[in-house]
Formats: sequence, C-alpha cells, structure tokens
Amino acid sequence: MKPVVMISSWPPRLCGIATFAEEAVEFIKQEHPERPVYIISHTDGEGENVRPIIDLSSSEWYVPVVNEVKKIDPGIIHIQHEYGLYNYVNLKETEDKNLGFLTMLDMLKDYPIVVEPHTIHGRMRGVEEEFVKALASKCSVLLFKCHYQKWRLGWTFANKRWDVPRNIMIVPHGARPDRRYAIDEVENLKHELGLSDFVGTHIVGLVGWIQFNKRWDILTSMWEEIAGVIEKETGKEWDLLAAGSIRDPNDKPHYEKYKKEVELLKQKGLAHYFEFIPRGEIYYKVMAICDFIVLPSLDETQSGTLARIIALNKPFITTAPMEGLTAQTLESGGGLLFTNKVMLREEVIRMACDEKLRMELGDKLRLYLDEVVSWKIIAKLYDEAYNMAIEEKNTGKKVQIPLEF
Repeated sequence: MKPVVMISSWPPRLCGIATFAEEAVEFIKQEHPERPVYIISHTDGEGENVRPIIDLSSSEWYVPVVNEVKKIDPGIIHIQHEYGLYNYVNLKETEDKNLGFLTMLDMLKDYPIVVEPHTIHGRMRGVEEEFVKALASKCSVLLFKCHYQKWRLGWTFANKRWDVPRNIMIVPHGARPDRRYAIDEVENLKHELGLSDFVGTHIVGLVGWIQFNKRWDILTSMWEEIAGVIEKETGKEWDLLAAGSIRDPNDKPHYEKYKKEVELLKQKGLAHYFEFIPRGEIYYKVMAICDFIVLPSLDETQSGTLARIIALNKPFITTAPMEGLTAQTLESGGGLLFTNKVMLREEVIRMACDEKLRMELGDKLRLYLDEVVSWKIIAKLYDEAYNMAIEEKNTGKKVQIPLEF
C-alpha cells in the first residue's frame, strides 16, 4: 500500500492537536501495519518518519511541504487543521488568514486529500464560513467531529445561498481503549504519583492544561462550602485535586490565580495542587485516581481532555451549552451538565453523594467508548474516508455523503 502522509503539529510540541495526531497515527498503523506513515510537521516536531519542515517564518512555508509530499508520493494525504497551525503573520503583524494553507491544497490537488479541522463552530464568523466553503471544495473528504457541526451548515450557509458541501463525514474525536484502570489499582497509582495523602480519600478532579477558558476558579471559589455539604450528607471527606500546568505564556495570570486559590484551600485541608505536563501516560494516571472530573470549559468545539475522561470511563460534569462538550455529553449519557454556578454546585454535590449515579454514568461511558469513539473504530472510519478520497481521484466522481437531516 502506498504511504499515508499526515500533515500536523507533532510532539514534543505541547499542543493538543500534536498529541491527537500522535495517537491517531498509532492506531492508523495498527489498522494497516504494512502501510508506511510519514509525518510532515512544524520545525519542532521529532520522531521516526517525521519531516519537521513547516516554517511559518516564511510566507511560502507550504512550498517545501508540497515538494516533500511529491517526494514521498503517498496514496493519501491526511491533514490535521487548526487555524493557528498554518497562519502566516508578517513583520507588520498582518495575517494571511490561512491563505497559504488553501494554496497548499491547490498545489496538492492531484492527490486524495482528507482534512480534519479541529475548530468548526456551530455559528461561524464570516471569515470561518468563507474558509470552510473553500476548504470543502479543495479536499476530497472533510472530517467533522460532531454531527451538529455538519447540520448547522444548513443554516449558516443558507444565509449566503450556498449549498452545503456533500463531502463532509462525521468522525468523532478518538479515545484510547487501553487506559482503563481497575478500582483496586487506584490506591497504588496514588502512591506512584507521589500523592499518598489521597489514599483512602474521595477525589474531585480538575485536570489538564491551565488556561483562562478552562475556568477552574468557577469550582474552586465554591469548593469549601460544597465540601462541607458533602461531608454532612455522606459522613465522608472529599478532596479537590487540581492538576496540570501552563501551556500558553499569555495564560500566566490565570495560572497564578488558579494556583493561589488552590493553595488557600490546601491550607484548610480541602485541596491539593499537582504540577505535571498533561500528555502521555501520566495524564491518564492522574485522572484515574479521581472519582469524577469537573471540566468547566468556556470554549470547546471538541476536547482532548474529554477524550481522556471517556477513555477512563470517568463520570464528569461540564458546561452547557458548549459545542462539542455538550454534544458528546448528550450522546454518551456519561456526564452531567451545568449552565450556572448554582447548578454546578448542585451537580457536584449530587455526583459526590450518589455512588450509584457515578457507576451508571461510568457504564454508559464504557459503552460509548467501546461502540463509538474507540481509536480502533476511528481508524476504520479513517479507512472509509481514505477509500472515498482515492475513489474520487480514480473515477473523477465527487464524493457524495448524505446530509444529516
């Protein structure tokens, strides 16, 4: 089989899409061990078969990429897209608004191309609408993460009298099927992580990258009162574990604010802060020791943090209405939703006081993982997309995928 070329950010870059692409490639290789996979990444990418040549200091960064693709001569090109990954900014701080990315697609038009965008808002800005319309016309298959992202186009595009593209396929955010821990493993994990103080304690987790849009302070500001109610109702002490690190220097004020709030709670014996880089196996281990996770995000079209929550079958509480977070919560049935602080308070208390509820939500996430979002299933969906894209190039017939409604 001719190679797959994956164009994406790539580790060791601290980037959610880099981690996503790394896991995707792992399972693409498992599905077809005989098919080589090459990665074309930004200049900070490293690893086997990685070509770190995307240099956004040049307005024509895509030219070396096109040349490398032609040298490899793949059977399929699979691209992970996020606006910031390919946005050239000149010395006057003028952006090209992903024009270089679209030019790259034009230069690669003879190849079957599958593009997987990671930000497709339900209600787009004008520039996003223009980009998605152009993107759909320049690739064989366009992969959206959630169904609402596709059917909402029927509304946003109708305002401009555009037809909804027929080459959009729904492929959910993959989740690992091999990171579940048994209940009797949890206490040993606490010792392994150096969190022995938590042995025998119930834990609510705030886990992941610390940044403004994750808004840990929504929970930390109420936790002292919540913990008191839970202890009164159950007779058991619950602790708050805030675990993660900063990724974007612009988030430093929020990082310091959130840490300070947790430290004040720690002085009262109510919370702990654990610094770690949220990627790799340790990410799963930190989440595994929590009884449930709170994900109070203010902007998520899809979430790597939620993918890990699902991988561990951890019941969770998250914000609504919030794009992909709400969609996957409803589809999986494995979490609770809140729309304001009062509701968050009530749901955290409810989750902590009801072990049966936690078990039921965990079971629903297990089924959702096994039947819908396991990377093993996603790799097969990628195969379908690849075959459609290849057939389009072989026959000249455009891909036609049914509309949602």
